[in-house]
Amino acid sequence: MAIIHISQTEAASNFAELISRVRAGEEVHIEEDVTTIAVLHAPKKYEEPRLLSEIVAAFAGNDSGEPIDAGFAADVREGIRSHVYERLIDPWESF
Repeated sequence: MAIIHISQTEAASNFAELISRVRAGEEVHIEEDVTTIAVLHAPKKYEEPRLLSEIVAAFAGNDSGEPIDAGFAADVREGIRSHVYERLIDPWESF
């Protein structure tokens, strides 16, 4: 990924070009003197959320050799069980 350094004045005069370069995967640093005042980059690709059970299973199948605390899954389950979910209140119910 290329990093482009550009002045604030240049960025303001050619913003459409900067956006097209960001879309192409480049990162733009907008600077004032030698200080970066803004950084433009494309957002990270959205990933579908995973179920907690899938995450725990991935830890259990860890082949990296890193030890995983045996109580990790139990701690996560207990944290979920102890969480109190509040009922969403319909604002129209109060009338």
